[in-house]
Amino acid sequence: MKILNFGSLNIDTTFFVASHALKGETVAASDRNVSFGGKGLNQSVSLARAGATVFHAGKIGEDGVALRDCLSEAGADVSLVTLSEKSTGCAMIQVDPNGENCIVVYGGANRDVTKDDADAVLEKFGAGDVLLLQNEISNVGYIAAQAKKKGMTVVLNPSPLDALDVDMGDVDMVILNETESEAIFGSADAERVRKTVKSSGGKMKVVLTLGSRGACYIDSDGVIKVDAVKVKAVDTTGAGDTFTGYYLAEYFGGATVRTALETAAKAAGISVTRKGAATSIPTRDEVK
Repeated sequence: MKILNFGSLNIDTTFFVASHALKGETVAASDRNVSFGGKGLNQSVSLARAGATVFHAGKIGEDGVALRDCLSEAGADVSLVTLSEKSTGCAMIQVDPNGENCIVVYGGANRDVTKDDADAVLEKFGAGDVLLLQNEISNVGYIAAQAKKKGMTVVLNPSPLDALDVDMGDVDMVILNETESEAIFGSADAERVRKTVKSSGGKMKVVLTLGSRGACYIDSDGVIKVDAVKVKAVDTTGAGDTFTGYYLAEYFGGATVRTALETAAKAAGISVTRKGAATSIPTRDEVK
């Protein structure tokens, strides 16, 4: 089994502010940090640091070669990361004193992924392999559909929600937060989500992250919940991506659902005590 993460790669600029800027407002930043990110890159780094074998596919501009090096250094296979004529994707992040963030993302090369690009990548994978997708690259729906036809297990992190164009019938597992659950399932209540999953055929597996209240696994048979690790948050950027990578590494590595949730919660707990996205993701030894 191989894990393919077809996802975004960004250069992040984080500003640490007293409060998030409102419409028409200018605020001063106490500090600035430039780092590597993108939900795709973050989740591949998390998977690799958790011990999984992960192949990252995506596009960067000539200004983003260092992103490929970052992935490689973490242990991900970068042979499927290709160059685009567009500039590398980027994000502008504001972080307040509580570690909460707001983010503006420019897609750039991430939105230059064509159907031909997707076909060229997917021909290297087949039945029994796992595909992980987020919503920060182009042609996500097409990639999911083609992977499903090949017999791959399709995992979707539907973030950001805007313009999500995926047939949920092609998705085997969805990892999402409360806002995304409200949009997709009509509720962020675990039992209501379970009933919705069951009424639609009961095949989808759902992992719902609840921030400081932990996370839960939901399928048609029931709900498994774990608590979050209590820490002082410095920067929550990348916490969900850290959780996703560690959960999938554990789950597809043969761990029980509860163990996978607990390990992912510990990894996410460590990540929020550090600044940055990919740079905040702990190693497996740290989590142990």
